[in-house]
Amino acid sequence: MTTGRDDQQVLRARLAAQLLAGADHRSPTGVVSRLLAIQAQDLASSLWAVGVRSSGTTMDEVLAALEDGSIVRSWPMRGTLHLVAAEDLGWLLGLGVPRVRSTIAARHRQLELDAETFSRSRALTEGLLSGHRRVTRDELLTAHTDAGIPIDGQRGSHLIMELAMSGVVCWGPPAGRQQALVLTEEWIRAPRVLEADEALGEFVVRYLTGHGPSTIADLTWWSKLTVAQAKRGVEVAAGRLVSESHDGVTRWSTVEGVEPPSAPRPPRVLALPGFDELLLGYRDRELTLPAAFADRIVPGANGIFLPMIAVDGRVVGTWRRRTTATGVVVSPTPFQPLSQRVQAGFRRAAGEYGRFLGLGASVDEGTSAD
Repeated sequence: MTTGRDDQQVLRARLAAQLLAGADHRSPTGVVSRLLAIQAQDLASSLWAVGVRSSGTTMDEVLAALEDGSIVRSWPMRGTLHLVAAEDLGWLLGLGVPRVRSTIAARHRQLELDAETFSRSRALTEGLLSGHRRVTRDELLTAHTDAGIPIDGQRGSHLIMELAMSGVVCWGPPAGRQQALVLTEEWIRAPRVLEADEALGEFVVRYLTGHGPSTIADLTWWSKLTVAQAKRGVEVAAGRLVSESHDGVTRWSTVEGVEPPSAPRPPRVLALPGFDELLLGYRDRELTLPAAFADRIVPGANGIFLPMIAVDGRVVGTWRRRTTATGVVVSPTPFQPLSQRVQAGFRRAAGEYGRFLGLGASVDEGTSAD
């Protein structure tokens, strides 16, 4: 165990791990693979989560990665939609799905979703999609209704989720503003196959590569692996990891993620999407978002995380967008007045967002200075 970094050094290291520290260009698949999984219940936010991590990448390039099958979207863990590299989906489902199933079993009983119903749904879906066909959510649910499988009362959503968690389907190519469903075995051409211990070690290394320094509690919250599984993963990957302690908190990183402190530099200002991994990638979010402002990110505790302004890894406000005839207008709402340097940084960040969309971008005036 090494002497731990202070809070600002931890944040700086996390920015680097999450590809938010500089202007490097990576392919969309490279970005997603680096983070292992990117939360994606809101598709538009997840597309920008990829774009903000790769200088020069456009939304069309991320959509192209969905179209060519290198990135898919599914429920690999926590019962939450994520973007993952297509080759990783199978082994991630193997690790993450068992605990999710145990938490939703009671809900399935309430909805009268039993093994026979799931079997009928699977047979119907495989028949509908075989031969590399693709369907929208509505088309698949209509087919269920026509076959006498009710979809009311959230049954439809749970049927699709079960199909995905079973590895039958995944969300793949773009379909308008959303994605189409495809058969996983046809769509994913070269899935990785990992044994149990190998998968645990791979999971720990990949999570820490894209999120470290992090605690075991962060890892288990993010993955919903058991503490025993997480510790086994650390044992398997021991030669590639290092731990550090600061103020009684032990965090883990990959060996490659431990770098000497960098020299002071201008503030790194980011216009992050809602649900971004810089916040949701950790159980303890106090470093990134002071508790006093937590309700500003999730107003009314409704589960919807707003787009965030981050400065050097700390969330300092929210932002929203509206599209006009000439481009996109970004409106910041800081928690406290922002300095002139941070305001200038946010204008650059908003400009990057507009470029990602293929639109001109402007910032509403009114952000206060110190």
